[in-house]
Amino acid sequence: MLSDYDFMELALQEAREAYALGEVPIGAVLVIDGKVIAAGHNLRETWQDATAHAEVIAIQAACRKLGRWRLTGATLYVTIEPCPMCAGALVMSRIDRLVYGSPDYKAGAVESLFNIVQNDALNHRIEVLAGVRADECAALMREFFRERRK
Repeated sequence: MLSDYDFMELALQEAREAYALGEVPIGAVLVIDGKVIAAGHNLRETWQDATAHAEVIAIQAACRKLGRWRLTGATLYVTIEPCPMCAGALVMSRIDRLVYGSPDYKAGAVESLFNIVQNDALNHRIEVLAGVRADECAALMREFFRERRK
């Protein structure tokens, strides 16, 4: 069975696909019972859609594939800490577990700026594991933005 480390590699592969397209390199993989159900990477520029974040794309694909909006039993692996929109989508889709790589100190809504996914005021809380392959996830973002500034 694949480990959190292994599934994060799949999310990193998605992030690299985004990078190749000139998108901010964030990737996400949704897993249930040890099987990849869906994956996504940022496509905001490609689709000209502010909501085309890796997490949202993976959640939408999983819902279509499974024919349900409740993704109980799912773990979402994402390379960078989710933003408020994506954290809200995780809660609304009833994902049980979130594993992410690097924090996002400018927009993170899991631990850095806010904690939406474990907020007691909401009707669903998500187990969180942060820091899986954090250095690799952060390095990909740094490289992308360094290249963009040239």
